[in-house]
Amino acid sequence: MDQTDFFKCLSDPTRLDIIKWVLVRENVCVCELTELLQLSQPKISRHLALLRNLSVLLDQRKGQWVYYRVNPDLPEWANAVLKIIAQSAQTDRETLYLNTSTNVHCD
Repeated sequence: MDQTDFFKCLSDPTRLDIIKWVLVRENVCVCELTELLQLSQPKISRHLALLRNLSVLLDQRKGQWVYYRVNPDLPEWANAVLKIIAQSAQTDRETLYLNTSTNVHCD
């Protein structure tokens, strides 16, 4: 994985928000992200595709739903960056935002 591409990908605010959600919740469906981020499904899917194509996220289909999680085989440096992002997501002003529950149930 190229470091420049990794940081370019994470420099987008929407993709950074997606990463924060995935880090906090560990396994997130597209329908959850659309509600949590208040963005359209096509826009969320486009950003997820970039993260998936860079191998930052992995997807898993369960019936009609697709769930995303962080790739466990990321390089050590990338995991270190994601760990810092996860810590900041828990401690900064977004704590309330990230702990918001959603009524979406994709099961």
